[in-house]
Amino acid sequence: MNTDYIGKNIHIKIDRPFGSKHPKHGFIYPVNYGYVPNTVSGDGEELDCYLLGVFEPVEEYDGKCIAIVHRTDDDDDKLVIVPEGKEYNDSQIDALTEFQEQYFKHIIIREKK
Repeated sequence: MNTDYIGKNIHIKIDRPFGSKHPKHGFIYPVNYGYVPNTVSGDGEELDCYLLGVFEPVEEYDGKCIAIVHRTDDDDDKLVIVPEGKEYNDSQIDALTEFQEQYFKHIIIREKK
């Protein structure tokens, strides 16, 4: 797991915008969900991310990575991206990502203080 992203501003692309429907599983995305272009994650795909705190569909976004949702039973970590100046605690991140993370064991990784 690469924690280098935590605390940095990152450009992301959104391929599953807020309010869109998952193509296979049919649930509605309650957050913008996307990826970091030109990266490779443990699953061989681009590194996924949740964009929290933006309550309208967007196609791209520049935001700050405040945490990583590290799946302990899957090789598919997710960055947690937020608008500059916005914060979420671990409980809030869990609640906002539960629509997808409820199916996986995970921990939330933060920047070392």
